[in-house]
Amino acid sequence: MSERRATVTRDTAETTIECTVSVDGNGTATVDTGVGFFDHMLTAFARHGLFDLELECDGDLDIDDHHTVEDVAIVLGTAFDEALDDRAGIVRYADRRVPLDEAVASTVVDVSGRPRFYFDGEFSQAAIGEFTSDMARHFAESLAMNAGLTLHVGVRGENAHHEVEALFKALARALDDATRLDDRREGTPSTKGTLTD
Repeated sequence: MSERRATVTRDTAETTIECTVSVDGNGTATVDTGVGFFDHMLTAFARHGLFDLELECDGDLDIDDHHTVEDVAIVLGTAFDEALDDRAGIVRYADRRVPLDEAVASTVVDVSGRPRFYFDGEFSQAAIGEFTSDMARHFAESLAMNAGLTLHVGVRGENAHHEVEALFKALARALDDATRLDDRREGTPSTKGTLTD
C-alpha cells in the first residue's frame, strides 16, 4: 500500500498556509494558526482521528478569524482528497456521536467524491476566545467541499467550548472510520467504479 499522505500549500492576500496530512498516522500534530482555540481543535482532530498533521497558517487576524479558519479547512480538505487518491479499498461511510459533558455532536460522512454539507444545531455562545463559534460549522462545510465529502453534522449543548470540541472530535472519528482500508474490498466502494469522477 502506498503512503496516504499529501502536502498542500495556499498563498493568497489573506492567508499563507502549508499543510501536510498523513491519513494513516499516530495522531501527532504540530499546528500554528495564530488562533489558540483553533490550534487546540485541530490538535484534537488529529489526535482523535489518528491523523498526523503539520499545519502552519499566517492569516489576516487583524481583521478577524474568518479567512484563517476557512482557508485552513480548504487546504486540509484538499490534502485529504489528494492523500486518499482514488479512494480504493476504503470503508467509505461512517457515523459517530461524541459527547463532551452536556454537549453532544453527531457526524455522518460519505467519502463519496460528491461534496454536500448539512448542519443542524446552534452554538450557545458567540465566541470562544478569539475563535468565532459559528466558524466551526463553516470549517466543517469547507472541509467537506474540498475533500469531496457528503457530511451531515449536528450539535447541541449549553457551552460553546464543549459543543465545538465535540464537533471536531466527532468529525475526526467519523473520518477515521470512513477512510480506513477494508481488506475484504477490492477496488473502489461504488457500483459506478469510481468516487472521483
